[in-house]
Amino acid sequence: MITTDKTLSREKLEKAAFILKTVAHPTRLAIIDLLGSQEKMSVNELCRALDCEQSLLSHHLINMKLKGLLNCEQDGQNRFYSLKERDVLKLIDCIENCDCRM
Repeated sequence: MITTDKTLSREKLEKAAFILKTVAHPTRLAIIDLLGSQEKMSVNELCRALDCEQSLLSHHLINMKLKGLLNCEQDGQNRFYSLKERDVLKLIDCIENCDCRM
């Protein structure tokens, strides 16, 4: 086993794996990207911006909310989502700057 001074703790690795599993879908990453530039967005606004069916988008939003990445507030019949964990935007930056040749 290789060890370095920068070895991550088991707890940090498990947290990272949980977050990565939660966002490991193009639609979920797109939701994070959009909500990173907006304070909050309604489901309808997200549907239009992502050109995605409401039922599929709602599935992703609910999953991300249940796992603690998003906040949701209801105003009448509209639900508005926002990022609860803004640090997840660092993943978007990392993806944007990644030059992996896979």
